[in-house]
Amino acid sequence: MDDRTAMERAIALAWRGWGRTAANPLVGAVVVKEGLVVGEGFHAEYGGPHGEVAALAAAGAAARGADLIVTLEPCRHHGKTPPCTAAILRAGVRRVVFAAPDVDPQARGGAEQLRRDGVTVESGLLADEVRRQNALFFHRHGDARRPFVALKLAMSLDGRIADRSGCARWVSGAEAREWVHWLRAGYDALAVAAGTARADDPALTVRGPVTPLRAPLRVLFDRRAEVPLAAQLVATAREVPTLVVVGPDAPADRRRALETAGAELLAAGSYTEALEALWARGVASVLVEGGGVLAGRLIEEDLVDRLHAVVAPLLLGEGAVGAFGALPGAALAYVRRWRVAERRALGDDQLLTLDRI
Repeated sequence: MDDRTAMERAIALAWRGWGRTAANPLVGAVVVKEGLVVGEGFHAEYGGPHGEVAALAAAGAAARGADLIVTLEPCRHHGKTPPCTAAILRAGVRRVVFAAPDVDPQARGGAEQLRRDGVTVESGLLADEVRRQNALFFHRHGDARRPFVALKLAMSLDGRIADRSGCARWVSGAEAREWVHWLRAGYDALAVAAGTARADDPALTVRGPVTPLRAPLRVLFDRRAEVPLAAQLVATAREVPTLVVVGPDAPADRRRALETAGAELLAAGSYTEALEALWARGVASVLVEGGGVLAGRLIEEDLVDRLHAVVAPLLLGEGAVGAFGALPGAALAYVRRWRVAERRALGDDQLLTLDRI
């Protein structure tokens, strides 16, 4: 197995930690000796062994003199677990290849330490792919003052998210809906607008193949506090943490009713202000799932970092609800271009994941 193939395998392994490792990154590792894989592992859960340590444990004595291919620079600090650099040195690994450097101020610098102790270290292989995989982690340790915002929309071929009556169940198929539950597991918060809450009455919980380490906070953008108290997001607010973002002019009686139902309220005059308040509250990532007006506003205000478009093989036609209802028109020469991060099939639907440039 060559370095590239081993790194591709390490990236695939790293995804197995999705929803379980935050605030740590996703990390996968493969131990290769004389072209053969002798051990592999991944960071399975926050507080548990890191990917390198898991792979070295699987390799055992075979790790001595071997190459370690790992998605992220090995850490050198003692946090929930001992330093990965110490485990690498004890195992007698001769060479480490990692994709992207660690950006956590407490953990970075492992490559330099390994080189000082005589280990050959190389970096940069498939770095862009690993940065995309760990976009939430890199954002957390960047200079942002708001959470990483991903927008997910299931839409028709003609860019509609609901039919003319407002019904959106179901635009996408069963496989795409299962993928959405997997996606939800990796975010600190899940958000919708009041219109979506009224039309679809979503539970906004994770009910798929991954049980997140912590259930995501549910966020409802409801400027006038008009969501019905019988809506699932409100009726279950005492069981699943729910935060309602209201405008400064929301009626006092409606605000009191939401708080009495168990919801936490946040008053904000803009989406930017709301996101900054969520960041201050410790929310580092938000998955927004509609509706069209909210999606358009967030894109217009340049607040979306990643866009997941699930395109279903159907047409809803004139009068149906548009995916970006509030987005104003712009000249082609001045619109934002997005970078394609992923294309793949989800049953009969197509997933297109785009990152901002």
